[in-house]
Amino acid sequence: MKRIPLNDPGRQAAALRDELDRAIRGVLASGWFILGPQVEAFEAEFAGFCGATHCVGVGNGTDALELALRALEIGPGDRVVTVANAGGYSAAAILAVGAEPLYIDVDPISMEMDPRALAAAAGPGTRAVIVTHLYGRMADMPAVLDAARGIPVVEDCAQAHGARLDGRAAGTWGAIGCFSFYPTKNLGALGDGGAVITRDAALAARVRALRQYGWRAKYHSLTPGGRNSRLDELQAAVLRAKLPHLEGWNRRRRALAGMYNQFFAEATLARRAPSGEDDVVHLYVLRYPDRDRLRAALSAASIGSDVHFPVPDYRQDSAAGRAWAACRLPVTEACCAEVVTLPCYPELREEELREVARCACASAG
Repeated sequence: MKRIPLNDPGRQAAALRDELDRAIRGVLASGWFILGPQVEAFEAEFAGFCGATHCVGVGNGTDALELALRALEIGPGDRVVTVANAGGYSAAAILAVGAEPLYIDVDPISMEMDPRALAAAAGPGTRAVIVTHLYGRMADMPAVLDAARGIPVVEDCAQAHGARLDGRAAGTWGAIGCFSFYPTKNLGALGDGGAVITRDAALAARVRALRQYGWRAKYHSLTPGGRNSRLDELQAAVLRAKLPHLEGWNRRRRALAGMYNQFFAEATLARRAPSGEDDVVHLYVLRYPDRDRLRAALSAASIGSDVHFPVPDYRQDSAAGRAWAACRLPVTEACCAEVVTLPCYPELREEELREVARCACASAG
């Protein structure tokens, strides 16, 4: 049987070949490759799509998180509350600015930040919260904001392009929203890219300066902590070509998730919750106690799978010796031990999905 990959960005690129060719040729013809009209146009279009006032394109999603923290003036000695089951990207940004992560446990059903744990953790010395919209489903933002009690909330929206809760887009609930445009994201570039959105003009101005050496004007640095993190014209043009398709792609992801749920209704696999507007199904993730056996069965059938994410941040080897490495969060650890990701992307064919589901059900018994 032909292999069913976990993800296949090439299928999307092939389907959009003419549009992407035009976008790329336009950039080549312009002779402008960094911070030009394509970036400006994408920033305006993406801000409008999200319902934000400002968008600032940056080099990648992790840079977006770091620059958001710097814009909020988070630094050495500060604590930033976050979760430990989302791949370590928030931790990378927190440590890059010299702050310390304060890990809290997640909700056992959604596997996202538990607002009750946040309410208990938020206190003196806590300067910010990074909440991840994990696997494409938005966190309970009203409860998170209530629990934060005025502490600035940064939304990690790298997996939630186009998700909306109560009609309000991911990234517009907190002080600032951060996006990645890695090629496998719901809105993916042909390389790395990222963006920050906000309704706060001062925060947007700080991020805009920070992405280019802290410059106030060319070669005149005003804002400390600046660096080179610029979304380039080529990626902006590609993203502009793809943005009009995003809502349709997200609907397709929800439909595929619904098909999986029907297959797994009577299996011993823990199904993903039904998908609404607050969930753009970036990843279709199951929980299964014998994950390795399930993945081995899928691999034997030439079906791709992965684990997002297997190791809590505080258990990473790179965390050794840190005070927060002694953290133990039982729900987080249970999630990390059981999650497994199945193929789910707009270009996945229904016969492929049925084959994946049949193999997973057979393995689970």
